[in-house]
Amino acid sequence: MAKRRWRDLSRSQKRTIIVVGVVETALKTAMAVDLKRRPAQQVRGPKWLWAGSTLINSGGVVPIAYFLFGRIR
Repeated sequence: MAKRRWRDLSRSQKRTIIVVGVVETALKTAMAVDLKRRPAQQVRGPKWLWAGSTLINSGGVVPIAYFLFGRIR
């Protein structure tokens, strides 16, 4: 299979990639800010592990998991 380049993608494919990237960046930023402000007792698991997970390209899955399961209310 030939390697696809940016110029080979359709307009809708490019738009989808950009939107997913922006959404993931916004979610990761919100997660990082929340982790910084939240005491360790209110986080399930080690804060450093959640913070390190921001380095993973997850399509927004990791930040959503943090907001749903990683915080103790």
